[in-house]
Amino acid sequence: MSTTAQTPASVTVSAPGKINVSLQVGPLRPDGYHAVASVYLALSLREDVTATAAPKPGIAVSVTGGGPLRIPVAGIPLGLDNLVARAAAALAEHAGIADPAVELTITKRVPVAGGMGGGSADAAAALLACNLLWGSGLDAAELRTLAAGLGADVPFALEGGAAVGLGVGDLLTEAPAGTPLHWVLVASSGAGLSTPAVYGRLDALRSEAESGGADPAPEPYAADPRVLEALRTGNAAALADVISNDLQPAALSLAPELVPVLDRGRALGALAGIVSGSGPTLAFLAADAASAAHLEADLRSEGHNALAVHGPVAGAQRTASKT
Repeated sequence: MSTTAQTPASVTVSAPGKINVSLQVGPLRPDGYHAVASVYLALSLREDVTATAAPKPGIAVSVTGGGPLRIPVAGIPLGLDNLVARAAAALAEHAGIADPAVELTITKRVPVAGGMGGGSADAAAALLACNLLWGSGLDAAELRTLAAGLGADVPFALEGGAAVGLGVGDLLTEAPAGTPLHWVLVASSGAGLSTPAVYGRLDALRSEAESGGADPAPEPYAADPRVLEALRTGNAAALADVISNDLQPAALSLAPELVPVLDRGRALGALAGIVSGSGPTLAFLAADAASAAHLEADLRSEGHNALAVHGPVAGAQRTASKT
């Protein structure tokens, strides 16, 4: 591949991690999935993927970690089963590139298996980076279609902002968001949680409850309008009253050490605290930027791996190119 001004030698794209400020989960379906009604918020903690033209055909993946949360990367698969490799392969097939030759370098900042969609952010960044590197010319709609084929959270990482996700989370509708909201993340010091394991535990807990006479979980058809209104107006106090996560009891059942951390964050001044997605990352809502900075400092002083962030932010976007 020649490297002209129109065909860069490398492209770096960043994409955001996310939290679910509201997550309603329906009962287990016959196909093994759950319908959800989720409200996604893209956060300022971002992943980078650099796509570099390689001298011979193949898709190679490497990962570096660290960042403000000191993310470890040992054990992340680097073969073609990595989501960024699958993203590059999907784009190459769609664009008619028979022998893609690319090296993909991921800079991890979002907790691994932490319920923040870091892998989905990587995939979204890889789609855009390879599209630019190869000059494929795919438009936003084509990239969204490819993203949906890679995972339910990938289209949102591509778009960013705030959105309602229905279906299995992939049917996205933009949610208007006003003043940025401020959060403090706490990354778990232990291992991540498997999303399928958390959903499986949720099903078990619900089955136990139903055997005791509880009503089955309802099918979620729409996001909570109170959450959407709080997002639209940027009203942190109002949002604190209505954020919820149906996966939280299951995540806390599998990782009970998170319970005292949730309690401590609230005691230190958070308006609310929640398990992010399937966990184990925790997200504490703060009143404003100053409150978030103070909460981060207080949690860090007690040994927690905390970071102040804000959202909504933009989705996948190019940050650098080299020719």
